[in-house]
Amino acid sequence: MKQWIWIIALCFTIPAIGGAHETGKQTTVNYENTSVNYAYEHWKQGGNSLIPFIFLDVRTPEEYAAGHIRGAHLIPLQELAAHINEIPRYKAVYVYCSSGKRSSRAATLLAKYGFSNIVNVTGGIMAWKKAGYPVQQ
Repeated sequence: MKQWIWIIALCFTIPAIGGAHETGKQTTVNYENTSVNYAYEHWKQGGNSLIPFIFLDVRTPEEYAAGHIRGAHLIPLQELAAHINEIPRYKAVYVYCSSGKRSSRAATLLAKYGFSNIVNVTGGIMAWKKAGYPVQQ
């Protein structure tokens, strides 16, 4: 009888381990942080990648015009919730901004909207440029 209680308890516990979970009034969401080096390796594969992906720039239109990752979609952070349905849910979403702060907030927002394959590019476009990776203007 005790074995069955443990089995039933595990069935309810295991799903709660991953993804978003609540701790008191605060909700914790999960997304992956990655370096620009890893993001670049995936980006340069383009359409040949086994995992479909998009790069999402959450900076302002002015910042985007000054230089962005080729092929990136622009949705400024303050407009992200209103345009959430424009982002394909079946693709990995690489989110970046200038330095990584806004993209972290955007990744949290995407997770709250049910996106599961979110990658925050740490260091943002500044780190991308510093590494010498191409930028489109």
